[in-house]
Amino acid sequence: MGTVFSFDLRDPVTPSVHQALKEAVAWLHHVDEVFSTYRPDSAISRLGRGEPVPERYRPEVAEVFALCEDAAGATGGWFSHTPAGRLDPSGMVKGWAIERASQMLYEAGAPNTCVNGGGDIQARGEAAPGTPWRIGIAHPTRPGELAAVVTGRDLAVATSGTAERGTHVTDPHTGEPATALASLTLTGPGLTRTDAYATAAFAMGTGARAWTEALDGYEALGITVTGEVWSTAGFPGA
Repeated sequence: MGTVFSFDLRDPVTPSVHQALKEAVAWLHHVDEVFSTYRPDSAISRLGRGEPVPERYRPEVAEVFALCEDAAGATGGWFSHTPAGRLDPSGMVKGWAIERASQMLYEAGAPNTCVNGGGDIQARGEAAPGTPWRIGIAHPTRPGELAAVVTGRDLAVATSGTAERGTHVTDPHTGEPATALASLTLTGPGLTRTDAYATAAFAMGTGARAWTEALDGYEALGITVTGEVWSTAGFPGA
């Protein structure tokens, strides 16, 4: 998926948890094989060329496409898995894959974990008894500095921005790069939708603030290209 993943486990690593960790890593490699737009042999790249998807991958591809359609409807078309006419469900896949990996660890007996994929995070439980997770949000225009620190339990954190990959989010309505925001961080209960909604909100630009303020169960922090910082009332950061 073109990024680095890490696992932070705060519970005893029992044999079942160790096995689940191995399975979670294998799952992420599998997702990369199926959905990576960087790999010409992936199922999604083959589908984009009009080639058939192998039968064994069809249920997962169908699940992701259904989630993409749901996100497109919920965001008024600001989320799209066909930006500029090109098949690319990456805005959904990474969050979906990370949340599934987190669930594997939870079901194996690790209730206090943090799975991080390129800065998009699914945190479960606590960092320590009575201590919430603390997640730093990189400042998009000041390398080495934090824009905020998110604190909480059982939450997902997703950031869309230009800090690591430059301008890469497209306005699905115009096909032009989204340039009004430098960074948009969204918090929510699960990373699948939180990540997709963060991508959509970033594409909205100046409309992101009003949309996220009306979004039930999610909070946002936005930084414009001119340095203005705004957040929704319940954003769990400082």
